[in-house]
Amino acid sequence: MRPLPAATPGNLNSSDTKRINMAIQWFPGHMTSARKKAAETMERIDVVIEVLDARLPEASTNPMIRDLRLFRQRPCLKLLNKSDLADPQVTRAWLDFYNRQPGVKAFAISSKKPGDVGRVPALCQTLAPHRNDNLKPLRMMIMGIPNVGKSTLMNVLVKRRIAAVGDEPAITKAQQSYDIGPRQTIVDTPGLLWPKIKYDSDGLMLAASHAVGRNAVIDEEVAVFLARILLDRYPDCIKRRYSVAAAGLDAVAVVETVARKRGCVIKGRGGELDLEKAAMVLLTDYRTGALGRISLETPQTRQDMLDHYNRRTDGEADAVAATSTESSP
Repeated sequence: MRPLPAATPGNLNSSDTKRINMAIQWFPGHMTSARKKAAETMERIDVVIEVLDARLPEASTNPMIRDLRLFRQRPCLKLLNKSDLADPQVTRAWLDFYNRQPGVKAFAISSKKPGDVGRVPALCQTLAPHRNDNLKPLRMMIMGIPNVGKSTLMNVLVKRRIAAVGDEPAITKAQQSYDIGPRQTIVDTPGLLWPKIKYDSDGLMLAASHAVGRNAVIDEEVAVFLARILLDRYPDCIKRRYSVAAAGLDAVAVVETVARKRGCVIKGRGGELDLEKAAMVLLTDYRTGALGRISLETPQTRQDMLDHYNRRTDGEADAVAATSTESSP
């Protein structure tokens, strides 16, 4: 495995940016029709429920969903799901961030906890208080990217198994509508990604959290990205899980250490480390919470990433302009 440069999320060099970003574009064909259908349905609903991954709320925010609901001027309940896997202090910062936005209410949940899910209809009702009688039932629409827990949430809301639940993204393929009370209906929609992921670190965070299919990523590179974040912000999680001090390790060394600690070797190769297998061990330990409660981004790291991206693109634009000026007769 070729080491990635030691850098913060969103700060990879140009060759890594090109190779990784190409790998993490994942847009199954059914998503095009799902987006068109979602736009049509949104005209007839009152509140958008957007399910986010609490560990990466902005990276798991689909800009297409934002554009659709703002065009229709629909209020939004942002559910930071999997909050039991996220850093609670960071989650509180994200709730403050979203609750300052107009027309938005944010709430942290675990869709596996019926008590959390049971509060969702009442929270939606506060965003559309005028829709509360038999003639005007509250009409909700649940949206989000793949594998953020929408199907589990729907099963708990409807109180029966109506949506397939699995570890692979993009299980739900078509819209379905359900009554969840005498004055409340909800439309379930397929997980939607967007055709081009703008920021490199977003693609890597989505891949680490399994929001894209494995055929779209290189697991070792995603694991190195995750290891870098662990070293920067959660070194104790590495120590607790793998019984090794994080001090002095770089991100590649973390993956190699996992390989040694978990016996990931390639048979018949003289004890050569199986880094692909070790990468999956690290990613699975993060995804299941075995590493601890970890958030991949905070409001501050998000802003730092955006500032870095804007400086880089401004610099590239200035360079192009200078080159054009020099080549002019």
